[in-house]
Amino acid sequence: MSIDHQAVLRLAREAGAAIMAIYAQDFAVEHKQDLSPLTAADMAAHHLIVDGLAVLTPDVPVLSEESASIGWEVRRQWRRYWLVDPLDGTREFVKKNGEFTVNIALIEDGVSVFGVVYAPALDEMLYGLRGVGAFVRDGGSDVPVMARRPALAPLRVAASRSHMDARTAAAIERMGEVQTLGLGSSLKFCRLAEGRLDIYPRFGPTSEWDTAAGQAVLEAAGGVVLRLDGSVLSYNTKDSLLNPDFIALGDGDLPWSDWLTDQL
Repeated sequence: MSIDHQAVLRLAREAGAAIMAIYAQDFAVEHKQDLSPLTAADMAAHHLIVDGLAVLTPDVPVLSEESASIGWEVRRQWRRYWLVDPLDGTREFVKKNGEFTVNIALIEDGVSVFGVVYAPALDEMLYGLRGVGAFVRDGGSDVPVMARRPALAPLRVAASRSHMDARTAAAIERMGEVQTLGLGSSLKFCRLAEGRLDIYPRFGPTSEWDTAAGQAVLEAAGGVVLRLDGSVLSYNTKDSLLNPDFIALGDGDLPWSDWLTDQL
């Protein structure tokens, strides 16, 4: 089955509009079992995306953060499926700093082959298609983006806005002269893909829906997302939906393992 990628981009934008309608109001914040926040915007975007994908690709299953109870015995049969974070960066949404995104990725045999990241408060949309390239949607035009190949210090390092920890700080310190930028959600992957950042190290828990769309964009732009053993971050290969620690790079030849010696 061929995928109408442009229809998926439109769906991401529709989900963003639903999110912004709630963003403009006072809204309640609940908490899930893992204490992560949940709002009406998460659920509105979830239903819109899941229903929309069911129409576009009725034979392709969907795994969303808000429907993550689908068990491994079912998921392990999937070779192709949609992986969705309807509102990535709910903490940033609650803070109203604009750094949240809609993430939709298509996974094939463990690889994120297509992804769209839409930041509705910033009206920024990036998407990547494996073997084709990564693009910024600018009005009605698609502008290609390419990850930077840094030649000069300082390296530009992405840091999580809400999840900086001691291990990440130590790894960044080992990199020498750097410029750090705190960002929420999948915008970190997007800035790498655009060549505006060079490195994003992440220790500690993330889920597969947090990274899949951004990884597709970054890899289509020429970057890479690696586990700390040097293998490429992959999807739906185990019971747990948690990612291992990883490092995202605009240039896979950067000496990242040297910086992480104390972490391995």
